[in-house]
Amino acid sequence: MIAEKSATWILLLLVIFSVFFDPSVSQLDSRWAAKKRQMREKVRKMFYHAYENYIAHAFPHDELKPLTKSFTDSLSELGNLKLEHLPQDYNGSALTLIESLSSLVILGNYTEFGRAVLWLSENLNFDVDARVNLFECNIRVLGGLVSAHLLATDSTNRLLQGSYNNQLLYLAEDLGQRFLFAFDTPTGLPYAWINLKYGVMENETTETSTSGCGSLILEMGALSQLTGDPRYESAALRALRKLWSMRSSLNLLGTTLDVATGEWIEHSSGIGAGVDSFYEYLYKAHILFGKEEFWRMFHSAYLAVQKYFRHGPWYHEADMRTGKATYWQLTSLQAFWPGLQVLVGDIAAANSSHREFFYLWKKYGVLPERYLLDHQTVHPTEKYYPLRPELAESTFYLYQATKDPWYIQVGEFIVNSLNLYTKVEGGFASIRDVTTMQTEDHQHSFFLAETCKYLYLLFDDSFLVNRNYIFTTEGHPLPVLSAWHDKLPETYIPSNWTYIKNEKQVKQASAMSLQVCPAMSLSSGDGDQKVESACHVPDARSDHRCFSDEECGVDAINCRRRSCSIAGYCGLWLLL
Repeated sequence: MIAEKSATWILLLLVIFSVFFDPSVSQLDSRWAAKKRQMREKVRKMFYHAYENYIAHAFPHDELKPLTKSFTDSLSELGNLKLEHLPQDYNGSALTLIESLSSLVILGNYTEFGRAVLWLSENLNFDVDARVNLFECNIRVLGGLVSAHLLATDSTNRLLQGSYNNQLLYLAEDLGQRFLFAFDTPTGLPYAWINLKYGVMENETTETSTSGCGSLILEMGALSQLTGDPRYESAALRALRKLWSMRSSLNLLGTTLDVATGEWIEHSSGIGAGVDSFYEYLYKAHILFGKEEFWRMFHSAYLAVQKYFRHGPWYHEADMRTGKATYWQLTSLQAFWPGLQVLVGDIAAANSSHREFFYLWKKYGVLPERYLLDHQTVHPTEKYYPLRPELAESTFYLYQATKDPWYIQVGEFIVNSLNLYTKVEGGFASIRDVTTMQTEDHQHSFFLAETCKYLYLLFDDSFLVNRNYIFTTEGHPLPVLSAWHDKLPETYIPSNWTYIKNEKQVKQASAMSLQVCPAMSLSSGDGDQKVESACHVPDARSDHRCFSDEECGVDAINCRRRSCSIAGYCGLWLLL
């Protein structure tokens, strides 16, 4: 008997050894590691080709025009003026340089980072007569300065030792003070445009977007934490609360509104342009600052999106008042959504949408700005691709969550497409028409801030090892610090999760309501039922039989409440 048991254990160990030490498995891992190193170096070359051409032909102005090897000051209306007509006190905002700061750190180029910080501290000046877009200036300039300051002062990075005296923070604070004039409205919702020197100008437009006034909390909140001045976070938070109070009874918001009256202008919206970063910042603000208020807003908003916008793997637009579909179209900005779903834990839904976006990328070579789902064709006037990063971003997040090498292949395809269609002698050019691949003379700063960054991190995530960051909507990393967090209510302390889930009154709870990943949440009810998404609540019985609606859960795909039929089965009967 002892001999038989010994033989069994030896056989078992041999099986385990063959699984874990199979030479073919080891060789496969080695090949993937080599592929990632190869692709990392390709992305590194892409970044420096874009960066060095910007320095050579456009610095210190905003962005590079790679075809003519010239510049554009795209952040403000100064972009419409010729060089000889620029204000005398205008030295350029060096937008692309600011946007490149954190990318330089991630690529390990601390010397160039130091040179850039020194130049900005000595030359950057915001006291100029320039009308700028508040949202863009916030996510690109303020976010870039705050992120770079945090990287420069992080002792683990060993950057600028002894030569950095908070110069970037002083610049960020100067800019933040200029932002405050935009919030002087009857509603607390900020103007979309401000003059950096004179504040809000006479007869300034009062129209803005949901993203424009609802996506300021990360950068301005971080600025308050760093300076001890609560005005920045308070202004952004007041605007966010006002915006949330304007939601419909369905928990949906529109796309554009009037900051003076607080009335909606455009009631149709989705998860794309004009709204996208609003959803993103609700969840990331909860991660960064720990406020339950942000979580409650996001929870309600996310469920509403899944209920009224989702159609299979796609998300159409709908009227905020009725939930009825308005436009069956995809915009390239929507490609950020799978990345956000990864943070929520909805991996299956994220993968489903991501694959559809990638299918369109392969179909056209790059991702068109707008695609008509009902006609299965590119929008006739929005055929362009301006080097956007959203698909690369979601690919990075999905690889981090799954480690599925298929996403490495996706990244490789994106890199090869960018080099094939957009690389020119003077940098990387946007695509004017994806059906002809005609190029356009513009290299947006977010190509360096986001597109190259997310592709590099996909192939080499060493920057993130033993660190906890969230990335702003412009790809600027902000560390998650306990000192910035509100104390969480006892209900959400991990030690209490098991107790809560065993309580009868809350046994039918979604992973989202429990604030855990769907993969971690415990099954409830009769039998072992799989929790398929963040909003999914399984039916009380595994055979889906019921006597009342209370025994039915929430659908995993569209997050709608299931009901009990006359025949005694749970389902989405009210939608039939």
